[in-house]
Amino acid sequence: MSDLSLSQIHKSFGRTEVLHGIDLDIRSGEFVSLLGASGCGKTTLLRIIAGLETVTRGTVRIGGRDVTGLPPEHRDIAMMFQSYALLPHLSAFENVRFPLRMRRRGSRAEQAERVERALETVRLADLGHRRPSQLSGGQQQRVALARAIVSNPQILLLDEPLSNLDARLREEMQVELIEIHRRLGLTTIFVTHDQDEALSLSDRVVLMNAGRVEQQGSPREIYAAPATSFASSFLGSANLLPVTVGPGPVARLADGQQLAIPAGQATPGERLLVLRQEDVEMLPAEKAGDLKARVAIRVYLGARHRYMLDLAGQRISVMAANSLLLEPGEEVALKVGRILLLAR
Repeated sequence: MSDLSLSQIHKSFGRTEVLHGIDLDIRSGEFVSLLGASGCGKTTLLRIIAGLETVTRGTVRIGGRDVTGLPPEHRDIAMMFQSYALLPHLSAFENVRFPLRMRRRGSRAEQAERVERALETVRLADLGHRRPSQLSGGQQQRVALARAIVSNPQILLLDEPLSNLDARLREEMQVELIEIHRRLGLTTIFVTHDQDEALSLSDRVVLMNAGRVEQQGSPREIYAAPATSFASSFLGSANLLPVTVGPGPVARLADGQQLAIPAGQATPGERLLVLRQEDVEMLPAEKAGDLKARVAIRVYLGARHRYMLDLAGQRISVMAANSLLLEPGEEVALKVGRILLLAR
């Protein structure tokens, strides 16, 4: 049985419709990321699940119960906001205890025991006495997470909770979220615009575009087999090149170069060739390759370089190890690994 079921969710603000009939079922214990660019409707959908926004049309069910018209406190959910929303005059302990007090769950001693367990879960057992101003950004984030899980909600909602952290802390908290989810098994819905977060944390990724579900599946499925040009360009920043397929199992680029393709993808017609950065190997021009291109820009990234190449009248991006150092203007050979073709 689904912990959460969304049926034909529509949402309009005035005359502007921002969600166009979203259908989504989330299983008990599943970690699902709503992924998409700013303005795609993912946060609005999360707020509808939470009861912070009303639907224009559609049904929200939690644990099989219709909660569409119920306020947040009657939905058995907890939400962690991007801003953390900690109360500055309360200690970390009292911030975590706050939802238990408001809902009058358990005696004072029972509440204290649950708060201590929650703080231990996020590795803040020794800092419960401190106020938010005495904590680092990462510690404040952990307090907010402890407050969200302290009531053991049926569904945990996370609205871009890592976006305010620096890169190192963000990576640490990704690992901690995975560990906490495995320990607690809470059904979790995570909103993010960061594809790396979605792919690393989730059991399932729901990619949204302009108020609709563009594609959904496991991280591996949605990355390896994007169903649309939007999905392929958003996940992995793939290069998209218009090609003509046929006659025969070849894709012809705009400059006349031909690329051999699998026979199963050789349906004649106008297509888009998807080239992910990691599926293209650069070689010196004199080496045998599948295609020829020219270096336009080289960007140093520490452990490797990103090269912008001119190929068939378009600019594409390719990663390369530092052992291969090429200058702008040089011609290169490209060895293409996995080939994917989409409808144009």
